[in-house]
Amino acid sequence: MKTQNLKLSLLFAMLFGLLAGCASTQPSDEAGDVATVPDETVETGVVDDGGVSGDTYEDPALSADTVFYFDFDKSVLKPEATAALRIHAESLRNNPRAIRLEGHADERGTREYNMALGERRANAVKEFLMLEGVNGSYIDVISYGEERPAALDSNESAWSLNRRVELN
Repeated sequence: MKTQNLKLSLLFAMLFGLLAGCASTQPSDEAGDVATVPDETVETGVVDDGGVSGDTYEDPALSADTVFYFDFDKSVLKPEATAALRIHAESLRNNPRAIRLEGHADERGTREYNMALGERRANAVKEFLMLEGVNGSYIDVISYGEERPAALDSNESAWSLNRRVELN
């Protein structure tokens, strides 16, 4: 009887833990009163588009280096990023290949914090791709933090370009 109760309690605890882990929460902005860029000014875009080459067709979603941008101090995917990632996930499910996700941050924050933030961002992209059915063993995650900025100025416009994950 005790064993059965213990098993039942453990089952409920695991179920509760699973449900709690799936609960969606709104991330907090720990930065205080720092100016942020409105969502509509930061976009997801293709850095380099593939295409038809001779007799061989290359899927643009597989051959393109793609950049996904994030809000200040956040590692939550934006809706436009998830739409683009669904296309990548479908291509990667149909044609598996190794990819690298490079996480980046702007220059604000300590070096260690920005390395961790870049990793959280890259892992957010990896987790989304895996939820869409991509084999995680093909995905390599690396964080460069603030070390490889896309823009060198110290203003919101440059910082918004540096808060990104590049899919290579």
